[in-house]
Amino acid sequence: MNFTVLGLLSGIALGLAGAFGGFTAFLIVLVLGAVGLLAGLLADGKLDLSQLTGRGRR
Repeated sequence: MNFTVLGLLSGIALGLAGAFGGFTAFLIVLVLGAVGLLAGLLADGKLDLSQLTGRGRR
């Protein structure tokens, strides 16, 4: 699944949450989607958190 399809599905999910669940549901879906994206990037090895933790620097 490429990022275009993933973005489309995320947009549809956010639109449905906003339409049927109100603004609070929209925010919950948005935050959980961002957490899922970060977890996926970390699992794929495309996100390096060593710069934030200070490890790897000498």
